[in-house]
Amino acid sequence: MSAEQEQNGTKKDNTELTETGSCTGDRGIECLSIIGQIEGHYILGDNQKATKYEHLIPLLAAAEQNPDVRGVLFILNTMGGDVEAGLALAEMIASMKKPTASLVLGGGHSIGVPLAVAAKRSFIVPSATMTLHPVRISGVVIGAPQTYRYLREMQDRIIGFICRHSNVVKEQLTDLMMKPDELSTDIGTIVDGAEAVRIGLIDEIGGLSDALAALEKMAKTT
Repeated sequence: MSAEQEQNGTKKDNTELTETGSCTGDRGIECLSIIGQIEGHYILGDNQKATKYEHLIPLLAAAEQNPDVRGVLFILNTMGGDVEAGLALAEMIASMKKPTASLVLGGGHSIGVPLAVAAKRSFIVPSATMTLHPVRISGVVIGAPQTYRYLREMQDRIIGFICRHSNVVKEQLTDLMMKPDELSTDIGTIVDGAEAVRIGLIDEIGGLSDALAALEKMAKTT
């Protein structure tokens, strides 16, 4: 502390705001947002909010290696998006040794579900919802057995990941994904915050303070 700071009774704040809008200071909690649609191999339109997985991957690697980062908070409000890109991000989050927590605000739909459960501790606000449905593709589809086998194997990988990183029962999760009567023009199920916790998909109902408290607790034990 400088003489001028001592005279004024002030101390310089070490908190720095990064270009990503995350804030890492003396407490060492990095905040990363996953919002809009997960953009993967194809560029989305300019009028769509998107999380680009190639931008998030190096941020995850940097946070994992940074000794000043004691934990990472993931804020989710996503409609889903590219399946392979979303699953790649989820695998990276799950493989981090640093304490991680996720908080679902608004929605954590489709491939957003694996992203939400990938953290070591997951939270959801009561008003948020999550959509569970099978893998779907758009555009030209080759009607061959290989296509259907690929979709089935991708679906199995997603279900397997969700079950490994949450307390949901595989059979129940599959049933919810395949229900034809829960959505008016589709198949699947929409669950709210309380239901997501009840079935074991998300750890607990909570908000920002709860997620931060969980990170602080995990950081003290590592």
